[in-house]
This record gives sequence, C-alpha cells and structure tokens, in this order.
Amino acid sequence: MENYSLFFVGMVACLISIASATPGIATFYTKYVPSACFGNQDQGKVIVAAGDALWDNGTVCGKMFTVTCTGPRNLVPHPCTGKSVTVKIVDHCPRCPSTIDLSQEAFTIIANPVAGIINVDYKQYA
Repeated sequence: MENYSLFFVGMVACLISIASATPGIATFYTKYVPSACFGNQDQGKVIVAAGDALWDNGTVCGKMFTVTCTGPRNLVPHPCTGKSVTVKIVDHCPRCPSTIDLSQEAFTIIANPVAGIINVDYKQYA
C-alpha cells in the first residue's frame, strides 16, 4: 500500500508541474548586446527576449524560464528535439510575432533552427 501512495504522490506532482506551464510561441534572434535589461553587459548565449505579453514593463528582466518545444507552427515537420532549456530574460522584443524570442543557441537546444518558429510551453524557473 505504501508503494502505491508514493506512486500516486509522484504522479500528482508531475501533473501539477505540466499544468503550470504556459503555452506560447518562440522564435530566435542572433544579436545579443546591447539588451534592454543589461545594456552592454554580455549575459551569455543561452538567453531570451520577452515579447510584449511577457515583458510587463521590464519586471521580467533577469528572471529564468524553462522552455520546451511542443510542436511546429509551419511546414517543417517534427522540429522538436525533446529537450528543454532554461534561459534568462535579458531583452525586450517589441511587436514580435512570438511570446519569447530565444537566442539561436537556446532555440537550437529545443528545436531545429530551420523551423524558425515553434509552439512552446514555458514556466518560470523556481
């Protein structure tokens, strides 16, 4: 009985984790400095710019998010690698067609860059 209880608790935790992710759209960019959050300070290569829906007047600057590709948005079949990436918000992407604009390096971890635009789930990293 104890093993079933532990299994049940594990399953509930997984479902809560999945349910807390937010669906969105991701694209990628290649010029990382200067950024809206950190000016001319280099923040590395696994970073992200927030679209207008996430930007919230810059309150997301420096926050970490885990992003997972969930599927295609165009004719490129099966763009997802099956991996997730944790990125730091360093910039704003005003009027972007996406929720998040990943660095090319971050995008490549989760999807084939030939796709250019993908569906994602993202959540703030605790």
